[in-house]
Amino acid sequence: MAERALRGTRLGATSYENDRNTDLAPRQEVTYDCPRGHRFSVTFATEAEIPGNWECRFCGDTALMVDGERPQEKKAKPARTHWDMLLERRSMEDLEEVLAERLELLRSRRREEEEHMQALARQRRSA
Repeated sequence: MAERALRGTRLGATSYENDRNTDLAPRQEVTYDCPRGHRFSVTFATEAEIPGNWECRFCGDTALMVDGERPQEKKAKPARTHWDMLLERRSMEDLEEVLAERLELLRSRRREEEEHMQALARQRRSA
């Protein structure tokens, strides 16, 4: 390749190689069906392990392989909620006591704010 062919190009920007006289790896196409009715194919190497499901390239749902075994459902533990974890740490009596304390605190703050607002209103009226 002449030196002038490389002048003005960035290294790594483009490849000057071609794929003549190269053998590609043996391939196979696998078709997947989406629950929303989409059908598409994915190309894999022949020695690759073919997954039973694949993300649909149109909608993102989980598509299943055509004529393939359906993946077995895994037993899932129910998700522990914040309430479940709270009940592990405290009894209902403790929770009711904490609730009563917090409600009383909120009510006292609200009373203080109301008294403060009334005092400000009285000052405005007298001025």
